[in-house]
Amino acid sequence: MKLTPREQELLALIRQAPLSSPEELARRLGSTRAAVNVHVSNLIRKGALLGRGYLLPASQQQRVVVIGGANMDFKSRTLGAAIPTTSNPGTTQQAVGGVGRNIAENLARLGISVSLISAVGRDALGDILLSETEKTGVDVRGVLRSTNASTGTYTAVLDHAGELLVAVAAMGVMDELTPAALQERRAHLSGAAWIVTDGNLPADTLSRVLDLAAQANIKTIFEPVSVPKATRLLPALNAGFSPHAVTPNVDELAALVGREVEGTDAAIRAAALELHARGIELVWVRRGQQGSLLSNPTAFQSFPARPAQVVDVTGAGDAMLAAFIAALLDDRTPAQAVQFAHAAAALTIESPFTVRPDLSRQAVQERQ
Repeated sequence: MKLTPREQELLALIRQAPLSSPEELARRLGSTRAAVNVHVSNLIRKGALLGRGYLLPASQQQRVVVIGGANMDFKSRTLGAAIPTTSNPGTTQQAVGGVGRNIAENLARLGISVSLISAVGRDALGDILLSETEKTGVDVRGVLRSTNASTGTYTAVLDHAGELLVAVAAMGVMDELTPAALQERRAHLSGAAWIVTDGNLPADTLSRVLDLAAQANIKTIFEPVSVPKATRLLPALNAGFSPHAVTPNVDELAALVGREVEGTDAAIRAAALELHARGIELVWVRRGQQGSLLSNPTAFQSFPARPAQVVDVTGAGDAMLAAFIAALLDDRTPAQAVQFAHAAAALTIESPFTVRPDLSRQAVQERQ
C-alpha cells in the first residue's frame, strides 16, 4: 500500500534512529505523540513496520557506511555571463559539503541508515559541519577531529546559468584519516550492507578500506571525485583489492585504466572491460547531459539524462550515487537503480542546494 508523504517522513526518521521514543519522533516531525501513534499504526497496517517497537522489515534494516570527504562549501555565482581575468559581480553562499558527506546526507534523506567516517578540524567550521550533518540523520560519531589541520573547504565558481566554471578543493585534513585511524573506527563498519568510498581518502587508507570490506564481505563502491584522485585506487587494484563498483566520468575512467579513453560507447566499453578483468563488477560512467553508461562483465547499457531546468549542477553526482545505492538496497536491479539515480539528479539540479532538503524516495519515484 502506498505511504502518505507524512508516513514516509516518519518512516525515514525511524530508519535513521530506530530506538527513538514517540516523543522524540514527534519533536523531530514537528507533530504530537498522538499523531505519531496514528501514523505508526498506519505503517504497521501497510507492512512498513512489523510492530510498535519500530521493528523494520529486514530489507529496511540495511545500513550504509560512507568513508570520504567532508568540508565546508563556498559557492560563488556570477550575476551575468562570466568574464575571465576580471572581477565579476555575483553572490556567495556557505554550506556544509564534501563528496562523502553529501552522499551520506542524500542517503539519510532517502530513508537509509547511514554512518559517516571522515576527518575535520577541531575548529568552528568543523563544529558547524558536524552539527548540521547530524541534524539530517547521519551518524557522525566516526568522524575524526584533527588538532593538526583545519576543516577542508571546497570553493566553486558558477556562471549565471548554474554551470561550474572552476573549483578549488583544500582537503589536506583527509590525510589525518590514516589506516591506523580507520582501524580505530572498524566497529562502525559492523553490519553494513555497503561501504561508499571516495577519492579524498589517502591511497593507503583506501586500500585498507577495501581490505576490511573484503574480510567482512561488505560490498564497496568507489567515487573517484576527480582525475588526480581517481588514481588513488590504483595501488589497491594492484594489491588485489577491488571495489564492487566504480562511478567515474570519462576522464576519471581514463585515469583508472592509465590511457586516453574517447567518449564513444565502444571506447568506454573497452575501458570498462579492463576494469572488470581486475575484479570490478560494475562500472557506471556518468556523462552529464549525455546520461550514463552501465557496464558489467557481460552487458553494457546506455541511459539518458532526465530533462531538468538547471539551477545549480553542484551535488548532482552525489545525489545520483546515493539514489543508486538506495535503489539497490530496495532490491532493484543495477539498471533500475541507474534510472532511479537519474531522477534524483534531475531533482537536485533544479534546486539551489547541493543536497536538496526535500529529497525523498517518493519525490524521486514521482520524477521517474
